[in-house]
Formats: sequence, C-alpha cells, structure tokens
Amino acid sequence: DVCSSDLDAIEKGQRVLVVDDVLATGGTAAACVQLVRTLGGDLRGLSFLIELSFLGGRAKLPNESVHSVLQY
Repeated sequence: DVCSSDLDAIEKGQRVLVVDDVLATGGTAAACVQLVRTLGGDLRGLSFLIELSFLGGRAKLPNESVHSVLQY
C-alpha cells in the first residue's frame, strides 16, 4: 500500500545529499542532518548556493562535508 503511514522519503542506507539555497544560522540544515540520520540515511554532504558566513551557520554542522558556491 503506497499510502501507508510508515513510509518515508529516505530509506535506510540510502545515500543523501542535502541541497538548499542559503546557509545562514545553520538551524534548518542541522535539523535536516538530524532527520536524515534518524531515518537511517547515509548523509554524504550538504551543498548551498549562498553561505552567509558572518552568521556562523557552518559551526552547527561539525564534521559534515559542506560546500557553498557563493560566500558573503
């Protein structure tokens, strides 16, 4: 049954790359990392178009592979 409530978008062991537009304070990204890991995903990294470096969001993602195209 495809509509089963115990289905998730991420399957255990599935490789995941998180892609988002902006890394600011890091709260949303950190919550996303926690969700991926809780679901059993194999987080390979996070990628952002823009990183607002002065807000220090990368500090909330220790030991994660983080890439940003533009940094301000």
